[in-house]
Amino acid sequence: MRKQGGADSNTRTLRWAAASALIGVFLIYNSVDASSQSSPAVATPTATATASASAYEEPETAEEPPAESLDPTATPESRPGPALPRSPATHLDIPSIGVSAPFTELSLDATGMLVPPPDTDNNLVGWYRGGASPGERGNAVVAGHVDTKIGPAVFYTLSSLKPGGKVSITREDGIIATFLVDRVQTFKKNAFPDQEVYGDTADAQLRLITCGGAYDHAARDYTANVVAFAHLTSFRWA
Repeated sequence: MRKQGGADSNTRTLRWAAASALIGVFLIYNSVDASSQSSPAVATPTATATASASAYEEPETAEEPPAESLDPTATPESRPGPALPRSPATHLDIPSIGVSAPFTELSLDATGMLVPPPDTDNNLVGWYRGGASPGERGNAVVAGHVDTKIGPAVFYTLSSLKPGGKVSITREDGIIATFLVDRVQTFKKNAFPDQEVYGDTADAQLRLITCGGAYDHAARDYTANVVAFAHLTSFRWA
């Protein structure tokens, strides 16, 4: 429940640390409500899930989506895992935490900051189009507000996502890519692990990012970021 309080004329900002390996060094700012309110629950570090990243679902049509092939002789350490061709994301579904939201594409502004999704829509997520698309080999970055001036937003419950949970992303090419959550972790903003979160990967991975931790009223900012780590496990035609 949101508490009522006096709003500052300036919206407070959420800062996410950013990566040099994937998209260069930049910071993400997310405008949220400046009124006094409870912060969302904070997830604790969890163990990495052990599910395989090489299983494919049978497509609903006779023809499979054009994924890159795997080398059956490769060792688990060197095997790149499944991956799909590039295609923009259109819709995100995380049934276990009640998320069903359309995508908007995100880009960097002239100062190298990632422009967040509009804060006028509480059910909208953003995909950074300068990085890997969801399902493409590499690390796809998806950002969403935890709250805005008008209430809790799309990633308000992200910290409650559990390892083993499924994240499905519908793509513009008609493929639904399904990711398995490996872990959900909260990082203090002054100790954000850029490489761990944003570093390039040999397989198709996903990072879901929002704010977390306590709310610092003096700074008008949250003290941490919640990051869900996931990898592609299967795909099918929508």
